[in-house]
Amino acid sequence: MSQLPTRAEILQWIEDNPAKATKRDIARAFGVKGAARIDLKAMIRELQDDGLMESRKRTRRDPDTLPPVAVLKVVEVDRDGDLFLAPHEWRGEAPEPRILLQSDGEPLGVGDRALVRTTEAEADDHTHTGRLIRRLQAGPKRLLGIFRASSDGGRLVPVGKKESREWRIPAGATHGARDGELVEAEQRGAAGRMGLPKAEVVERLGDPGAARSVSLIAIHEHGLRDAFPDEVIEQAEAAEPVTELGDREDLRDLPLITIDPADARDHDDAVYAHPDDDPKNEGGHVVWVAIADVAHYVTPGSPLDREARERGNSTYFPDRVVPMLPDALSGDLCSLHEGVERPCIAVRMVIGADGEKRSHRFVRGLMKSPAALVYEEVQAAQDGDVTDRTAPFRQVIADLYAAYAALRAARERREPLDLDLPERRIELDEDGTVTSVAFKDRLDAHRLIEDCMILANVAAAEALHAARTPLLYRVHEEPDPDRLDALRETAEASGFSLPKGQVTRTSSLNRLLRQARETDLSDLVSLATLRSMQQAYYAPGNLGHFGLALRSYAHFTSPIRRYADLVVHRALITAHGWGDDGLSAWDVEHLDATAKAISEAERRSMVAERDTNDRYLAAFLADRVGTDLEGRISGVQAFGAFVKLDETGADGLVPVRSMGAEYFRYDREAETLTGADTGQTIGLGQRVLVRLVEAEPLTGGLILELLEVQGEPLHRAKASSSKSLRGGPRKGKRRKAPPRRGR
Repeated sequence: MSQLPTRAEILQWIEDNPAKATKRDIARAFGVKGAARIDLKAMIRELQDDGLMESRKRTRRDPDTLPPVAVLKVVEVDRDGDLFLAPHEWRGEAPEPRILLQSDGEPLGVGDRALVRTTEAEADDHTHTGRLIRRLQAGPKRLLGIFRASSDGGRLVPVGKKESREWRIPAGATHGARDGELVEAEQRGAAGRMGLPKAEVVERLGDPGAARSVSLIAIHEHGLRDAFPDEVIEQAEAAEPVTELGDREDLRDLPLITIDPADARDHDDAVYAHPDDDPKNEGGHVVWVAIADVAHYVTPGSPLDREARERGNSTYFPDRVVPMLPDALSGDLCSLHEGVERPCIAVRMVIGADGEKRSHRFVRGLMKSPAALVYEEVQAAQDGDVTDRTAPFRQVIADLYAAYAALRAARERREPLDLDLPERRIELDEDGTVTSVAFKDRLDAHRLIEDCMILANVAAAEALHAARTPLLYRVHEEPDPDRLDALRETAEASGFSLPKGQVTRTSSLNRLLRQARETDLSDLVSLATLRSMQQAYYAPGNLGHFGLALRSYAHFTSPIRRYADLVVHRALITAHGWGDDGLSAWDVEHLDATAKAISEAERRSMVAERDTNDRYLAAFLADRVGTDLEGRISGVQAFGAFVKLDETGADGLVPVRSMGAEYFRYDREAETLTGADTGQTIGLGQRVLVRLVEAEPLTGGLILELLEVQGEPLHRAKASSSKSLRGGPRKGKRRKAPPRRGR
């Protein structure tokens, strides 16, 4: 029997061939013959019944009319947030229809495609209205890869980890691409059952081996928006600095200092603290946190606002940043530069000697930071190494650390999840080549700022909840029970314990982390604990923050780089009646959709940043192929073991096929591989010596060979063993190894 296409493949073919989508056309396109045609007709009937496909005869419809159900693309989002669509393809001689989408909050952006039910309308700015049936893939599929020239055009070899098949580039679709060049291509129609899918080169990106191509690959692979539309740039560059106090509170005399990394690209928060002189709060402190007033410049429904919502957040790579806002704002007007007046939204918080917050008050003000300091020099000043830069602020720094000591005591009582995983820092030279990979220092100065920001975020959530103003909470739900069971098994296999049957609290997880802290398994247990956690996200409803052990939490402190914080700022403006640039009616109506969109954008950025770091690490290690390296087993799967290398923190794969000529049994629960002949067990946390076999910068993959386990040579079965087949016993199916790529 002929192999049937999937529903998705049928719909995709119809979109690419709208004039030929009869049952006979579809059958011919997918090579469906004989009795299989009956099953194909049933699938098509189901698609028609579901409203995903219109019933078509051999007679063609009028090309100047829009069908009642059509594939449309978003072409414009106006100032009010209304979405206007146009046909994905229009072959009529009449003017192209313009469709106003009657949206239910689905977060669509320009270029997105959707299946829409249409109705004719009489209006000045549109010819039809539309009701969303479902969102389709966001625009034609785009791929990033290496172009390989051939006599009939060429092939695209994808560099993405999720795409393994090659694509055919017809002779007329190469657009001058050269052999070996990094290109971006766009899908052009479906392939035959035995052929390669077709694509067309849409952009040539140059030498894939160039150091600066690493982050560029991630930007294109994950669809990050790295270029601002002209109207967004124009609006940002037309913005004027705030020079008059007006109704703002005057904070210019407060020594609100910024403390950031030495290479910080923006400064969106400033802090100040002093002892509380209220006799009722003996030993207490007053802590100020001031945040750039981004809402003053990015107003609801403006081009800047729409673009910021679409991006969701800034994305940071070792060699560049893809910002949420243009540099005219993020690097200038919304950055709290030293000695420059800047509008801000600030919160004054009173804490007791025990570190507990007693009260808070938000203001919309005008500030002037007297100093832009970096973490290392602030820590040095607190430790007694005062420089000319920090000398004028010795008391300011001392008062901040005094408040931090109280906040730290409160945090220890609250017991948030105490994960202190080392963070890698990839250093590049001017050409973008990796010069070193090191782990960042974790100073009290970092923790000081972190605790001040958490306190301000809690105050924002509580203030808006009390005012009954809509907002976006930062939600982190309790771990899934199955993930906790997996963590418990890892703990027990490592010689530790995690009690079962209790209400899950961060305190119980912290006890496990403390058990492992002074052992060689500390990093392993910390990583396993992190993996057991749910992904944090944004939501209009308050479900608490498990990891921080807080009942209410919202993001308020980084509106330059996170859209959620901008929404919270607008909510504060609305709640306090500070102006007409607070939450719009559209903001409130689409809060759920916004939460979903920016949560997805955050995950997209995280993956892009991780993939980029993997590629930089692979490039850094490429000239060390053949070198022996030490590490620890960090993961076990049926196809092999993952090893985290000590020196760089990079992850590499030891394929099971390279462990010797025997069958390895995989125990999913214990996360071990055991040799059927030698009894050799490969398990989590084991110290290993490996040899670097392959380092592929384009994919970020590292392939390793296992040499020693726990200081002993790897036991290898002889090739003549009765169980020498790779991947399984002789009577079973051969296990297929994954692509040779890193984790």
